[in-house]
Amino acid sequence: MERHTLTPRPGWQETVEEQGCIYPLTRYPDGSLRPYWDESAYYALTLPEVEGLEEVVEELHAMCLQAAEHIVAAGRFADLGLTDPALVRRVSESWRRRAELPSLYGRFDLRYDGRGGPAKLLEYNADTPTSLVEAASPQWFWMEDRFPGADQWNSLHERLVGVWRKQAALLPPGAPVHFAHSARDELGEDLMTVAYLQETAEQAGLETVAIPVEEIGWDRLSGRFVDQRLKFVRACFKLYPWEWLASDRFGPHVLETLDNGGGTGSTLWIEPAWKMLLSNKALLAILWELFPGHPHLLPAYLDGPRELAGTTGWAAKPLLGREGAGVTLHEPGQEPSVRDEPCCYQALCPLPEFDGNRTVLGTWVVDGEAAGLGIRESAGPVTDEYARFLPHLIR
Repeated sequence: MERHTLTPRPGWQETVEEQGCIYPLTRYPDGSLRPYWDESAYYALTLPEVEGLEEVVEELHAMCLQAAEHIVAAGRFADLGLTDPALVRRVSESWRRRAELPSLYGRFDLRYDGRGGPAKLLEYNADTPTSLVEAASPQWFWMEDRFPGADQWNSLHERLVGVWRKQAALLPPGAPVHFAHSARDELGEDLMTVAYLQETAEQAGLETVAIPVEEIGWDRLSGRFVDQRLKFVRACFKLYPWEWLASDRFGPHVLETLDNGGGTGSTLWIEPAWKMLLSNKALLAILWELFPGHPHLLPAYLDGPRELAGTTGWAAKPLLGREGAGVTLHEPGQEPSVRDEPCCYQALCPLPEFDGNRTVLGTWVVDGEAAGLGIRESAGPVTDEYARFLPHLIR
């Protein structure tokens, strides 16, 4: 794995915006705008590296499913902060009926430097992962422009179309699939992620409807969710975290009418409720408990840093944090501390540096299979909202 610099294409910003990345710049605290899509450099990986990482991703996904089964069977929902009995019941039912529920994709964030050591799991976002658009589309077209005839770890588009086509029989017959994003998304990233997924569903032959999640209504007479035209929302892909969906003022209605397969409810949500088991940092500690010493895992605990305080140091991660929010890093030798909010305490494993940039690999899984790669760089030790996306190719 190597980092190479090159001159960005003339008009690169307009080009990637036309390809769906309408948020190519990031505004920094000082008011300046700097590239989020950064093609002043790219990463090159060898084919054996990519094939090895594909195996890692699929092994990790299988392990995560085993961990989800353990959480449900052992009733360890409280470790994830899930204490509402109605929600626990619905998540458990969703897990048991998972073969009847459409489920699309997720993103593993890995630490990997290509220098001989194994890739390490940093976290798994299996509910509302973003950076999908730039991984699937602009970086592919960048490669075709700059390196005609090259290849890339990127089968995202065809796999997404394929999973919609494969799972179409699980959708309510005769009903369109609604695609919901939050209107509070100021950058347009959520909007374009949902629009892209809607496009893949349409290419699979499905009827679709776009709707802001804030405009999904509740019809008290019928006891159903409805769209702006008062049509029942029978199936809905939402880029809206389950912990928000289940806890806002419509949360009780979501749980009362949740279609967990078998046609028992009124709304089939995609991703399904069981994905809450995988998009929670407590998963990292449960994985370490179930697979201690696994080469692709980092030691992680829920009750404190334990031995990490005297060995590697630790990262304290809120159970439901996103884009690095709330993550604190602690060097070895510091006094062990436990935060007031529920956290996962994971072994400190500094990101590899390439030309002074700290790099994390976002590896995609679609329908349980490895599907692609998106690489982000940050100036600091935590990959946050100021990280940059860089394209890659297979050398």
